[in-house]
Amino acid sequence: MGQPSTSKLAANVGELAREARVRAGLTQADVAERVGLATEVYGRLERGRMLPSVPSLRRLCIALRMPSDSLLGLNTGEVPTWAAEASPEEYDEVPELRRLMRTLRKLDGAQLKLIGLVASALQKR
Repeated sequence: MGQPSTSKLAANVGELAREARVRAGLTQADVAERVGLATEVYGRLERGRMLPSVPSLRRLCIALRMPSDSLLGLNTGEVPTWAAEASPEEYDEVPELRRLMRTLRKLDGAQLKLIGLVASALQKR
């Protein structure tokens, strides 16, 4: 995932964590203790400055009594902006093209040139 998408995801997770914490009537120190993070680190998470590790995300979900899909913004029925921007167009390609691209990435320059000539000849048919 690229940096802009990661920062949007971090901001989204932080905002949702903060909202859940406030609804639960907890302080940042309360949640940080339950998750096993320093209060300062948890504060950075809420401000969208960092993403939790997977084990910390699990503990955070337990502490906030919030499913991970909710914390990641995946249960709204809409594709989150961070997820929409994170999907490369390659995922929308047909499987045959994805397999061919994986094979082509392994070839050297001369082999790629030869494949290009074959593809051009096939296109002219």
